[in-house]
Amino acid sequence: MTIFHSLILGIIEGLTEFIPVSSTAHLIIASAWLKIPATDFLKTFTISIQLGAILAVLILFWKKIWSSWNLIFKIGAAFATTSIIGLGLYKLVKTYLMEDLPLIAGALFLGGIAIILLERYHAKKLSEIDKATAPVNIELKAITYQQAVAIGACQSLAMVPGVSRSAATILGGLSLGISRQNIVEFSFLLAIPTMAAATALDLLKSRDLLMSLTGQEIFIWAIGFITAFITAILGIKFFLKFIQKNNFSAFGWYRIVLGIIVTVWLFWK
Repeated sequence: MTIFHSLILGIIEGLTEFIPVSSTAHLIIASAWLKIPATDFLKTFTISIQLGAILAVLILFWKKIWSSWNLIFKIGAAFATTSIIGLGLYKLVKTYLMEDLPLIAGALFLGGIAIILLERYHAKKLSEIDKATAPVNIELKAITYQQAVAIGACQSLAMVPGVSRSAATILGGLSLGISRQNIVEFSFLLAIPTMAAATALDLLKSRDLLMSLTGQEIFIWAIGFITAFITAILGIKFFLKFIQKNNFSAFGWYRIVLGIIVTVWLFWK
């Protein structure tokens, strides 16, 4: 793995982590297309550079994070639900699913269809509501504990590469009647403990690998971390502006096209 590979993967991580297209799928696909050797270091690298994206969220949302203990506890409830499910599936996912490109292509394709169908249902439902009685965009902390737990359960689906943590939480939130702005921000905040725990768990289980890292490998990781941090800030700001005037259908179509491209590539390679 080279510095060039680290830069490319860092950019992909930062730009795709918080939009509903699956950063993990993009990292795995990019690694395959760049012909990066599928080593244990690469697996740990793709998981641990998420710390750069986490830092971006902390910097952009630190005021909102500490604005309400009630909100923090609800994020904790969602995270606890994901953790219980995730711990049971961790070994299965890391051992058998992380490099399953046919599974990833299928998850991208089906996830894209799910996004488009939900957006059409959501639009139809809103059109049937009298504007005078339409629900308003309540405060983020008004999300209930029951909704938080349900969102955490939805997020656990993202352990399957290609599903997308962002897509799972956002679609789950929309189906629960949470406004677009609120579920996107809740998804950002929920990413902090979720991604931090996933990284910590992987680093703990890969401690023998970490002890044997060379100076060059540490430098390559640092490049990926810094790149992911910078591009995540740009990606978050873009996404927040995008949802003010658009729905998520464009991301659904993108997922479908990418899933088809990967399938064709797998067939012809």
